Amino acid sequence: MSFKNKTVFISGATRGIGHAIGMRLAAEGANIVIAAKSTEENPKLGGTIYTAAEDMNKAGGKGLGIKCDIRNEEEVAAAVQQTVETFGGIDILINNASAINLSPLAQLEMKRYDLMQDINTRGTFLCSKLCMPYLLKAENPHILMLSPPLTSITERWFAGHTGYSIAKFGMSLVVLGLGGEYKGKVGVNALWPRTTIATAAVLNLLGGESVANSSRKPSIMADAAYCILKRDGKTTTGNFFMDDEVLISEGITDLEQYAVKPGADLTPDFFV
Repeated sequence: MSFKNKTVFISGATRGIGHAIGMRLAAEGANIVIAAKSTEENPKLGGTIYTAAEDMNKAGGKGLGIKCDIRNEEEVAAAVQQTVETFGGIDILINNASAINLSPLAQLEMKRYDLMQDINTRGTFLCSKLCMPYLLKAENPHILMLSPPLTSITERWFAGHTGYSIAKFGMSLVVLGLGGEYKGKVGVNALWPRTTIATAAVLNLLGGESVANSSRKPSIMADAAYCILKRDGKTTTGNFFMDDEVLISEGITDLEQYAVKPGADLTPDFFV
């Protein structure tokens, strides 16, 4: 499959994994829509929808930054409409935006719980719902969720951070449901990393530089996403892919190239 002039709608792609996926597809000539809230740079996180769009342009694609809070149905509808008016349709949806708070029951404020539910599960459902009419018209449509495999639904991955786990696995449940509902029409799959990925979230929330140094670069997720999205969506659907397994299946066995610090012992990612 050629990605040239294909339109990719990515939620929350100003930085991290979403940005890396956008850059990988932009390098193939794709139109990349960055639907996110960041219009002013946060020094701890970096990046805005405008800088991300410019990055996509420099990579060889066409970037379009749209200010969009995926908790707001009207804003998502407007972003989808602007995408279609600009590029003529939508070929791929990447549900990347996510909120994380690992607080246990007693410490998790309900507004934080609601935020994770609204962004992770509801936002994924909403973006999928509003993009679907255009995906159904595309030549090889895909929806890709950055969410964990359902085989990880065990006590270990809920106890102590139940709120986050419910919200994150909710994204995977959308894969399960839509993968069946649109089987043979749209490829609906999930992708999750084997190890921690060196993103701003890891640096700021999950252990800082020590964890980042035992992580892989976002480019491993970008390359894995590229491999999934070039497959036939009519037959590739309902899968919960792991990044390393995807690459190995494509003959890419040198994974050391993705290590932040070559030779370091890697930290397994959450839900692995």
